[in-house]
Amino acid sequence: MAKSKLHFNSLTVHGGQKPDESTGAVMTPIFQTSTFAQTAPGQHKGFEYSRSQNPTRQALEKSIASLEGTEYGLAFGSGLAAIDAVLKMLAPGDQVVSTNDLYGGTYRLFTSQFQKFGLDFQFVDMQNPEEVEAALTERTKIIWVETPTNPMMRVIDIAAMAQLAQKVKALLVVDNTFATPYLQQPIGLGADIVMHSATKYLGGHSDLVLGTLAVKDAKVAQQLYAIQNSSGAVCGPMDAFLTLRGIKTLHLRMQRHCENGRAVAQYLRNHPQVDAVYWPGFEDQPGYPIAQRQMKDFGGMVSFRVKDDQLKTASKVVSALQVFTLAESLGGVESLAGHPASMTHAALPPEERAKNGITDGLIRLSVGIEDAQDLLADLEQALKF
Repeated sequence: MAKSKLHFNSLTVHGGQKPDESTGAVMTPIFQTSTFAQTAPGQHKGFEYSRSQNPTRQALEKSIASLEGTEYGLAFGSGLAAIDAVLKMLAPGDQVVSTNDLYGGTYRLFTSQFQKFGLDFQFVDMQNPEEVEAALTERTKIIWVETPTNPMMRVIDIAAMAQLAQKVKALLVVDNTFATPYLQQPIGLGADIVMHSATKYLGGHSDLVLGTLAVKDAKVAQQLYAIQNSSGAVCGPMDAFLTLRGIKTLHLRMQRHCENGRAVAQYLRNHPQVDAVYWPGFEDQPGYPIAQRQMKDFGGMVSFRVKDDQLKTASKVVSALQVFTLAESLGGVESLAGHPASMTHAALPPEERAKNGITDGLIRLSVGIEDAQDLLADLEQALKF
């Protein structure tokens, strides 16, 4: 069977990969080298200098392209470095239309770094396609989608956004970090570029920082390869190797993340000290029909708001957790808890946080792969106040 016809679970192990030609090594070796020998000036084996190309990074780039259903992949030193590369395709006066419920680091990069170079950023409620369409102009070059959103778990219709992007000849970029290619395939729904903070679920073990792009169009991919080489924000071979290793168990881990996420979300929804729970799998959530249509399952990310919606109470809860670890990031095998208003989304102005529901009583959970009963017991003891 040709590898291009493999099912997803097999692609995580074999997609874009082959044994090392020089040694037969089954796992791609860590090519810990900065430069490569040439037989004559300009004559080499496809590798010159590790900023430009590195065999370990190239193996990862082929793997992520395979998982996202395209031919072109790129790997960077972080998720934000990947976003930075996409924005460098734009020129002063160009517009980006993005969701108003957005990871704080992305918002900070947009507003504090690129706005001063003449880019226009519009943040709208992307659950409402009419609001998105009203924001589009002839200057719109990118529609930036994050779904499910961070931290409110709102679901955005990727196919609907693709139709709007095509109307104004803009690129549709989807941050697929929360869903992963196991749960969601944006390029198949019309996206042009898919971004991952591979630090999260792709790596899966909280031991690396890395970002990736999967690109549909060859010309766009060539632009991004040129930016990657010119700017140099690439990942090292060791981190590329660790991400490749993580990807090989992505499908197994995501199954458990989804199972545990469901158990935690349902438990919290019935808890007397919890005011609201945000998880895409509840049938009464506005985005549920879209999530059912474009996602395979609902993931391991759950946010909830404590009853009195106060910082003091939320802080007490996350500090009392014993199995969940209070820490930045998400998507590792271990369960993590965070307080978005003071951690991941502190870069957002308070009025923007309030407008988007990121209140002082909101807690975000990255539900890991531990025994679900231990996670529920930990939440039970932490919510006794």
